Amino acid sequence: MFMTASSHSWLEKVQCVASGIRRRVLERVLANQGGYLSQACSSAEIFATLYVRVMNLAAVDAPLVPGPFPGVPGPANPGRLTGQRFNGRGDAEHDRFIMSPSQYALVLYAALVEVDRMVPEGLAQFNVDGSSVEMIGADHSPGLELMSGSLGQGLSQAAGIALGRRRHGEAGRVWVFMSDGEFQSGQTWETVQTASHMGLDNLGVYVDVNGHQCDGCTRDVMNVEPLDARLKAFGATAFRVDGHDPGKLAAAARRPRRGRPLFVLCQTDTCRGAEPLRARAPKFHYLRFRDEGERQQYAALLERMR
Repeated sequence: MFMTASSHSWLEKVQCVASGIRRRVLERVLANQGGYLSQACSSAEIFATLYVRVMNLAAVDAPLVPGPFPGVPGPANPGRLTGQRFNGRGDAEHDRFIMSPSQYALVLYAALVEVDRMVPEGLAQFNVDGSSVEMIGADHSPGLELMSGSLGQGLSQAAGIALGRRRHGEAGRVWVFMSDGEFQSGQTWETVQTASHMGLDNLGVYVDVNGHQCDGCTRDVMNVEPLDARLKAFGATAFRVDGHDPGKLAAAARRPRRGRPLFVLCQTDTCRGAEPLRARAPKFHYLRFRDEGERQQYAALLERMR
């Protein structure tokens, strides 16, 4: 792929953001005596490419400060804000971002810091009682605008938003981040079929295909492969790419859609940038240190990242 000076510039930016995501997530994992580290290892380049190159988000005037938990929505709480504001105002011309697997929330927060949409100090609020910077992100958390509930519900809501945007003549697209385990849910496939039938080519989905989930290897829990062939059989456009290659991740967003939703299947490594994790195979979902020696091993890894 031929690289101009400008393409070198954005590629370097993506790599810098991805490295910052892994570092910031590991910092929080160490501070909290555990956490969702593997999600950052596999998805850092995906989030970085989405925010730096793919999504056309409205700008924010300055990095935002997360507020406390704003309370539940309802008539008695009319001024309640969602985390969408970290992605800019939701006008007709700009894109919207929906993150489906809420356990990736810390990865999203780190990405927002790296692209100057959230103040770095916001990460100090992570998993603190009364904070909106929750471990399992909710609609009031930075960068989120809806509750994805159990895994597999985010895509359905994103498809509804995409349909509404098309009917209102809005130019902005809807981008979704998903995990491969969500394709074990029937609701996901109902949505793929519906989005294909409705011709929602303003819907783009990036899937972290890391092959692992809470209970081990995805293929052993419930095999979803060949995912690309299955998506195409349901009427979608699907491509596989190296999930750690920003150039290929960005190019996939420009692929012809032919009136269909786009699914970019990102093949990733659950331990990318954190080799000590490999000793935990096949279960990487949540890192809880076994002893102080293991914690020091990750602390040394963090020092090498700085």
